[in-house]
Amino acid sequence: MRMRPTLSWAPTEDLPPGTTDVEPIADAMSTGGVLVLSGAGISTESGIPDYRGEGGSLSRHTPMTYQDFTASTHARRRYWARSHLGWRTFGRARPNAGHRAVAGFGRHGLLSGVITQNVDGLHQAAGSDGVVELHGSLDRVVCLDCGIFSPRHELARRLEEANVGFEPVAAGINPDGDADLTDEQVGDFRVMPCTACGGILKPNVVFFGEAVPPRRVEHCRELVSEATSLLVLGSSLTVMSGLRFVRQAARAGKPVLIINRDPTRGDPHALTRVALPLGTALTTVADRLGLPVDGR
Repeated sequence: MRMRPTLSWAPTEDLPPGTTDVEPIADAMSTGGVLVLSGAGISTESGIPDYRGEGGSLSRHTPMTYQDFTASTHARRRYWARSHLGWRTFGRARPNAGHRAVAGFGRHGLLSGVITQNVDGLHQAAGSDGVVELHGSLDRVVCLDCGIFSPRHELARRLEEANVGFEPVAAGINPDGDADLTDEQVGDFRVMPCTACGGILKPNVVFFGEAVPPRRVEHCRELVSEATSLLVLGSSLTVMSGLRFVRQAARAGKPVLIINRDPTRGDPHALTRVALPLGTALTTVADRLGLPVDGR
């Protein structure tokens, strides 16, 4: 299946307003077997903006598509210049209370799994195990020609050495680790080839317009089938890559619960949508259950 490059979504029907009552979330969590599906909104409190919320990056930035990246040398130069600068900031982000709460729920055996649409690795940094990274991770790089994977920090070192003095000031950072730079700021940034075959390097993430690996999708479908309920955290569910799991859970009669400050494309399938910041909502749920959240 191919992830459609849908960049925006607007409600086409009257949706119930969000609530501040976390009791349905606490009730579901108390029974266990909850599958978490997280989006960019859970990382905003770590300093990484989301795509579509208030001040979201799509208001000023169009993400790179797979088709543009593979077809254009200029597009790859622009991407790697922006991503290289963004990586410096992205790598300094630390888990917030929302990530720590999810990890705490997992440690106490209340979760059946965690699927994240994010590429920042913050769930794992907070202590969550077995996280399924639906869209991959920025900490690895893949060669599109020979298929070899390599650590991102190795490429970062090579890019630093090849672009001494590259210190532009970015207008902002985006959820995919891409910094906002003008073409003038990108300049003649040097892109590094694969060290094994000289091929094209790409971050090990799913770009807009690129297919999510079928085995990964099937694994996520199995997790939905095994869960007792699905808890969506900080995702507008605009793209089908996440929405399909909400629809699957709803078809199976499993409760779908959402914590997101704005309406989502999955609201018609949800038992409730809690319109609170993720850190506030999840730590409140942890308090209701008498569970400590590390780092508070």
